[in-house]
Amino acid sequence: MTVVDAHHHVWDLSVRDQPWLAAPGLAALRRAFTVADLAPSARAAGVGRSVLVQTVTVPEETPELLALAAGHGLVAGVVGWADLTRPDLADELARLGELPGGRFLTGIRHQVQDEPDPEWLLRPDVRRGLTAVAAAGLRYDLVVRPGQLPACARAAAAHPGLTFVLDHLGKPPVAHGRIEPWRTALRALAALPNTVGKLSGLLTEAAPGSWRVADLRPYSEAALDAFGPDRLMFGSDWPVCTLRASYGEVLDVTRELLAGLSEGERAAVLAGTATRVYGLCGPVPDSRVGGRNSRT
Repeated sequence: MTVVDAHHHVWDLSVRDQPWLAAPGLAALRRAFTVADLAPSARAAGVGRSVLVQTVTVPEETPELLALAAGHGLVAGVVGWADLTRPDLADELARLGELPGGRFLTGIRHQVQDEPDPEWLLRPDVRRGLTAVAAAGLRYDLVVRPGQLPACARAAAAHPGLTFVLDHLGKPPVAHGRIEPWRTALRALAALPNTVGKLSGLLTEAAPGSWRVADLRPYSEAALDAFGPDRLMFGSDWPVCTLRASYGEVLDVTRELLAGLSEGERAAVLAGTATRVYGLCGPVPDSRVGGRNSRT
């Protein structure tokens, strides 16, 4: 089965600074990472398509990512950035769609995790922007911390026509072994039919140097129970994941976490959900993004 990696990044520090890399423990990431760097590892792991996700909140990055997608067969979709608060966001999204590679634009993301207001998503100007994202036929990726999940649920409830994709499962406190109140907040978000989760980033939240697959399992099980395989998608979070494991190891760990599922359910998490939700292969007749799916 060809795997879809629904979440990875690239950057070139000679082109643009990545201020977040100044944080402690990220020294190994302070260099350029390109699609060409990723491609051999992706091929070796059986990954044939990917979704390239923004990293910084500057308007210049998204056109660059779209151009990369147009030039590399691995990248099948781009989640870019645009200022949700700008009154002319609809025009900006239309402009991005007309750029070279614009057909690869599948979603928009903002670093909500860095916003001091825990209810930033509920601001009137932001909600106007979310309406524009929905009208453009795009999805909205949520990069948030556990305390922001209740606001995510309220935003998703207020915009039933927009698909919200939760990156990294809302960054649960894996290193500390706590599951509540994260699990309860995750279930509340997943109860809304227009929400999807990414099984990504768990290794990044695990304790460096001492993590085990067993440390991750309570969180993956909670996500599977909440979303079901048809609303959960694999993402490597490369190159951030390399702080804990190689690209191939991340996929191996994911397969181990999914070992209890049926073949069809594993195929959904590893390829089908991302393909359908992000529209990577055009429309799919049996689209079930809006339905609840329980595990069997």
